[in-house]
Amino acid sequence: MPDHPAAAHRSRGRRNLATIGAGVAACAVVGSLLADAGSAWYQRLKKPSWQPPAAAFPIVWTSLYAVIAVSAARTVTRLEAQGRDGEASDFKRELATNLVLNAGWSGLFFRAHNLPAATIGAAALAASSGKLARRAASVGTGPALGLGAYAAWCTFATALSAKVA
Repeated sequence: MPDHPAAAHRSRGRRNLATIGAGVAACAVVGSLLADAGSAWYQRLKKPSWQPPAAAFPIVWTSLYAVIAVSAARTVTRLEAQGRDGEASDFKRELATNLVLNAGWSGLFFRAHNLPAATIGAAALAASSGKLARRAASVGTGPALGLGAYAAWCTFATALSAKVA
């Protein structure tokens, strides 16, 4: 039975992808329900010239959510396979916090119309995403690059949030 450890690893990977993917999907749904880029309030805001077109946001976020799910699941699976269960649990807790920050930003910005709080929330999200990328780097370049792209976008979103008035 030489492939038994590989089969266990694949099973663990599928389980992690399913649970983490469900969390990421829930974040995406909540964020989408809170966002309202068509509102009169949002339309009146002065946006910087370097803001991407509206059509870019759903494409970027959908892609990032897929990358987050896969990269985070790989990170947790590899940590568990290396016997680093405590680090895997810490990563999952940090990911859960990150997803709350992610969905919460839409509430601060689009529902509360609180631009300073939304900018602070975006900065906290960017910092959290960067921390996830650094933790993922301990298990491989791929997960770190995926979560690094997420952190980079969140950093850009922080700058964008700070410029909207």
